[in-house]
Amino acid sequence: MEKGLTEVYCGTGRGKTTLAIGQSLRAATKGQSVIIIQFLKGREQQAMDFLQNLEDLDIKIFRFEKRETCYEELSEQEKAEEKQNILNGLNFARKVIATEECDVLVLDEILGLLDSRIADEEKMEELLKLRKESMHIIMTGRDLPEHLREYVDSVTTLTTDDLKYGNLNETFTEE
Repeated sequence: MEKGLTEVYCGTGRGKTTLAIGQSLRAATKGQSVIIIQFLKGREQQAMDFLQNLEDLDIKIFRFEKRETCYEELSEQEKAEEKQNILNGLNFARKVIATEECDVLVLDEILGLLDSRIADEEKMEELLKLRKESMHIIMTGRDLPEHLREYVDSVTTLTTDDLKYGNLNETFTEE
């Protein structure tokens, strides 16, 4: 079996999730099983659900948040309620890694849990230490703390310069 890696796609640019999904599709077309767990995007980000319906590809997508809106747009009370759901997602990720339930695990926007203070670096470190050599993990988010770099094999940093068209986020909402 192929040796797995831990990859991080981070930065202020757009395309981190798209890059992770592309890698997932690539792995799935080679017969590997893929689990994608999305964090901090709310339930509204269901544009990728079609991936689960592609014939002959083993891709499963999980979201543990109950609200439709992104976490950062919630009131403080709503954030408190949603935090437990997000932590359930983190625990599920831990279980997937520990049991080697898939070949490729995408933890979309997991690094945002650090920025939002839902999880700390210690929890992330514990998660990364669980990875077996054959599993491939892809993590996305804006910032990778220096402390966690020793557990990562590859970091791709994306930046976006909007030169001609102003704020492209009006057209493309995915980061």
